[in-house]
Amino acid sequence: MFAPEIRTATEADLPAITEIYEHAVRYGTATFELIPPDLAEMTRRFRALTDDGFPYFAAAVDGTVIGYAYAGPYRPRPAYRFTVENSVYLQPAIHRRGIGLQLMQRLIAECEARGYRQMIAVIGDSANAGSIGVHTRCGFQMIGTHPNVGLKFGRWLDTVMMQRALGEGGTTVPAS
Repeated sequence: MFAPEIRTATEADLPAITEIYEHAVRYGTATFELIPPDLAEMTRRFRALTDDGFPYFAAAVDGTVIGYAYAGPYRPRPAYRFTVENSVYLQPAIHRRGIGLQLMQRLIAECEARGYRQMIAVIGDSANAGSIGVHTRCGFQMIGTHPNVGLKFGRWLDTVMMQRALGEGGTTVPAS
């Protein structure tokens, strides 16, 4: 397994993160966005997450960002405040080297440390075996598939829903 530095992302990482995400939008089905957001929009999104206390990590080799992961709110209603949704994106040349797994493991540990109790993965495209496999290796269970909910590249795409308990999960009620 390849061992990049996995650290808290900073605004200085956003040009590389924006480039990674742009490729995912233009050529992949992991995201259902059709137009890549520019650096200003990615900065706005980054600040919204980090200002609200959500974890955001970058994976780097020799100072070059090769991937990133973050957790954000699963849904906006207050009853969901202990549930997060995860996202992981990598440079295309870096896929299948264990970096996504390392990012997920770090993200899970940090979300547990911050008191979150459930993590939801909304995986674009049911054919995304790599993402489904990484989530399975991290203890996620399949909870369902929404068939034909996204239209990208002239074809219908599914979303796969996976879920993992964090910490005590649903066995106890948090204090707050």
